[in-house]
Amino acid sequence: MKPLEIGVINILRNGGDCFGHVSNFGLSVCQLMCWDPKLATAEVADRVVACAAQAGVRICAVWGWVAGPGKWDFTEGPVTLGLIPEEYRSERVATLKRWADFAERIGAPALITHCGFIPENMTDPAYPAVVEAIREVAAYCESKGLGFWFETGQETPVVLLRTIERVGTSNLGINLDPANLILYGKGNPVDALDVIGPYVRNVHVKDGLYPTDGDRLGKEVPAGEGKVNFPALLSKLEELGYDGELIIEREIAGDEQARDIRATIGRLEQWRRREEFA
Repeated sequence: MKPLEIGVINILRNGGDCFGHVSNFGLSVCQLMCWDPKLATAEVADRVVACAAQAGVRICAVWGWVAGPGKWDFTEGPVTLGLIPEEYRSERVATLKRWADFAERIGAPALITHCGFIPENMTDPAYPAVVEAIREVAAYCESKGLGFWFETGQETPVVLLRTIERVGTSNLGINLDPANLILYGKGNPVDALDVIGPYVRNVHVKDGLYPTDGDRLGKEVPAGEGKVNFPALLSKLEELGYDGELIIEREIAGDEQARDIRATIGRLEQWRRREEFA
């Protein structure tokens, strides 16, 4: 099995160099993330294509976000994030379709997002409408030859599996963020592969600690310093035949972020060598 390619999250902003963040680390692949739905335009997409070609960077997927409120916690998160809040759902479905158009225009293979706190109880009266909204986005992506991938976080692995089964389109996959499973207290990422492993299409290299109270998420930490067992995770991904990218994400900014990303690149090389000689 060929070594998995290492890349990094690259946030798209309005104006400026699109891919300096990637090339600064000597990498040539990224997941293009954008928090601003206003940038999901043909004009911006064409600029991205030109910048990617000039930098020699491949975009393995587009991560697109939506308008309106969004709180990354246990109190307001369930009623503000993703496609769950009914009052924003139709607008957000439309926004994700625009991100699909954007992904198609730049030649990316898939669209990724957080769908939100999908109901754990499948008999929850809100669940069918959430499934239908996800199906509408996924089917639109499918019509364009794009994957639609759930980033792990707010849902337990079995909820993701159940929702994938009920949405039923052929293009569904999972962007495994192992830290998010821990930060939200939703599961052990290595064990989660027993449930959702066959659907993993992309992996974030991010680490974290479990929550210590019921209101706030756990704490993100540099890869290798938290609860994610990366050697075991990489080994299990290899057993599953995973052949996607390892995309480093560190949700801080500035010099500390750059240092942590460089350290993670080195640690990934060590973890991979450990697997080769195990």
